[in-house]
Amino acid sequence: MSARSRELFGLLPVTLLVTAGFTAVLITRSAQTGTVTITYGAIFLGCCLFAHIFIRIRLPDADPYMFPLAALLAAFGLVMIYRIDPSFALKQAGWFVFGLLLFCATIVFLRDYRVLERYRYTIAAVSLGLLLLPRVPGIGVNSNGAYLAIHFGSLQFQPAEFSKIGIVIFLASYLRETRDVLVRGRLPRISLKHFGPLLLIWGMAMIMLVLIRDLGSSLMFFGAFLAMLYVATSRISFVVAGLGLFAGGAVFFANHVQHVHDRVTIWLHPFRPDLVNDRAYQIAQGLFAQADGGLFGQGLGQSLLTVTGSNGQPVTILPAAKTDLIYAVITNELGLFGAAGVILAYMLLVERGFKTALISHDGFSKLLAAGLSAVVALQVFVIVGGVTRVIPLTGVTLPFISYGGSSIVANLVVLALLLILSDASRKAPAERGGVV
Repeated sequence: MSARSRELFGLLPVTLLVTAGFTAVLITRSAQTGTVTITYGAIFLGCCLFAHIFIRIRLPDADPYMFPLAALLAAFGLVMIYRIDPSFALKQAGWFVFGLLLFCATIVFLRDYRVLERYRYTIAAVSLGLLLLPRVPGIGVNSNGAYLAIHFGSLQFQPAEFSKIGIVIFLASYLRETRDVLVRGRLPRISLKHFGPLLLIWGMAMIMLVLIRDLGSSLMFFGAFLAMLYVATSRISFVVAGLGLFAGGAVFFANHVQHVHDRVTIWLHPFRPDLVNDRAYQIAQGLFAQADGGLFGQGLGQSLLTVTGSNGQPVTILPAAKTDLIYAVITNELGLFGAAGVILAYMLLVERGFKTALISHDGFSKLLAAGLSAVVALQVFVIVGGVTRVIPLTGVTLPFISYGGSSIVANLVVLALLLILSDASRKAPAERGGVV
């Protein structure tokens, strides 16, 4: 069976998941299912078939499993968001369609990924500018003490979702060029010219901690850079030095910057009496929801998100259920086994991305594939780790699942870049016998 045929058959279970998921939610609400769930499944399948045909024509040798895995996560996200609030699910579906159009546009206009190297400094400058946009008065949006989004009228998006792509492109190009110097030189003898990017990215991560107050994105960016640095040089000393810099900076700002100190305090003491009903309410309720799910969960649609208060008004039990705490909803309704299944899907997607890096023929594509895969993996770690209290909770979205237009659009662009790299890397091996 050809790679594209495997991709097509991989989309069929995704359609069944959409249909079954919407049916379960509607049954839970005692609604009339009729043909509406079949219609939802058919529309989703139609969108995925459109993208599949596009991939078949433009990228015939691309990895056959990446797109079905991403579609699976997106389908699951639509079901969960519909269960939380149908109106937001409709908006998310619209963003998914727009993201697929941008996905196809990326494949059409980026015929040769190597052209990205020519504009690496321009891409880096634009990406850094995007990161700072939320601090611009008039358009920046403050959410729970962090400046993550900008708004134009009723439209909001998070620039960090797009800047991560540009920064990874710049780092892949720069590390490919300086790899030999970094590999051969001794750490004390490497000049600032070559070691400077590590300090620059570290400084940028610290600026994100202070200016936009986004601990999750700073960890994600810096972690991805260390992963790419290790792929480029195979020198663990750079990784250790980078981790030391980040840890030192994080400790300093945790003790001297109030909002960082507050996040760490909430993380360490979520059940403290003076915090649990105020600033730590979100993380505490998320932990309660996950514990209540047990191994098998309460059932789809059974999670308690709001209750009616004594004044007749709804009281939120699980804040930000469709964004920050959607993993807690998943664990509550599907249990530990269901949550583990979601993590497994992410692991498979990331594994296919790293496999693309392994079989790539040139340094730039190898580093770019590794960097993009590391960003996805770290984004999952940051939000799941925050909800499970492994690290402080931040506003990073769960890729493809959490509600958010900028998130799903940016991640579909990441997927398009990985498929472009995969198609280029698999052409020569396919002529020698093929890869899976």
